[in-house]
Amino acid sequence: MKILKDQTLDQLLEQVDRQTDQQANQPEVEATVAGIIANVIKNGDAALKEYSQKFDKVELDSLRVPQADIDAAYENADQELIDALNLAKRNVVSYHEKEIQNGFVDAEQPGVVRGEKITPLAAVGLYVPGGTAAYPSSILMNVIPAKLAGVEKIVMVTPPQKDGIGQAVLAAAKVAGIDEVYQVGGAQAIAALAYGTESIPRVDKITGPGNIFVAVAKKQVFGQVDIDMIAGPSEIGVIADDSADASNVAADLLSQAEHDKLARPMLVTPSLKFAEAVSAEIDEQLKTLPRQEIASASVANKGFIAVVKDLDEAFTVMNAISPEHLEIELEDAMQYLNQIKNAGSVFLGFNASEPVGDYVAGPNHILPTGGTARFFSPLGVSDFVKRIQFVTYSKAALKREEKAITKLARVEGLEGHARAVEARFKD
Repeated sequence: MKILKDQTLDQLLEQVDRQTDQQANQPEVEATVAGIIANVIKNGDAALKEYSQKFDKVELDSLRVPQADIDAAYENADQELIDALNLAKRNVVSYHEKEIQNGFVDAEQPGVVRGEKITPLAAVGLYVPGGTAAYPSSILMNVIPAKLAGVEKIVMVTPPQKDGIGQAVLAAAKVAGIDEVYQVGGAQAIAALAYGTESIPRVDKITGPGNIFVAVAKKQVFGQVDIDMIAGPSEIGVIADDSADASNVAADLLSQAEHDKLARPMLVTPSLKFAEAVSAEIDEQLKTLPRQEIASASVANKGFIAVVKDLDEAFTVMNAISPEHLEIELEDAMQYLNQIKNAGSVFLGFNASEPVGDYVAGPNHILPTGGTARFFSPLGVSDFVKRIQFVTYSKAALKREEKAITKLARVEGLEGHARAVEARFKD
């Protein structure tokens, strides 16, 4: 893993800025996705079945997965898997239920009542990738906050498989409480959720990760529906010094490197000795990692270890990176929490390994990537509600503010606005 040393803070920050990795704009992908969306809008289920044959090599009679198949997957699943899913569910619920919002009513001004009403979205669609990227844990992370928000209908789409949808995915759908599951993937699935077909209902919001075609499709349908975010490759940043265990830090970096060849494992440390120890550990651990090819490419092409002057510089660099996951492997790690300005999810201390958050801790693992933690937040209950404002005025209260309203209206050249208020007092 390359070690960046003997560089000024400005040089490091410049390199970090160049390496920020968003889903690139690819005109050919944009055009392909636009064509798929248009076909689904025009031809509905027929287009979805056509794409299943073309892309997934699966011929489908029905798009919906029967509830009996979902129930059977749950009943036949390994009990340890069900226990793990239920543990994760309990912790995700106990964490996210603290995010539930209440509206407010303000009646402090005489004759005026103002307020805000929190209303759940009616329907949400969850995209679950297929094949080796099918993660049951992500189903819980997407569905549970929506359920807590009060969403009435949650449907899941996932690419069809020649041997049927994976048992773990269907079992997780059962545990999470998904209402309907459809075997359709890719950009065509996003189009179906956004516009609806004969079989698949239109939703108000689409969440869940996918490949570049899914990401571009979500971007193109945004505005027709809401989306969670445009997700890019996974990232992990670690700030550590000699008090940390080099073997553990290396293992944590590889936990995200194995996701994708474009994943970004990053360590910032004030110790060159520690940097070299972690680099050596990564080389050694890669030898026995089952996803060695993927992780090696990630480490070689996207990973780095930056050696800085002190911990203050370490936090400056990491805040500039704004990583999806950030581990603070320092003694008394909680004392550094306020130094973190930009990160998706933070893991404090030597035992808070990132996979704890991926599976059972409770905070969400649907997180902003590609530096977008500067302005995006993790998925949560607030993503599945909308705020409706309301106001009521007595006639006396309106009279009290009549002159201010009409003055502002006429300054803006909107005479009709002014007259609409004055009409209340014409007698």
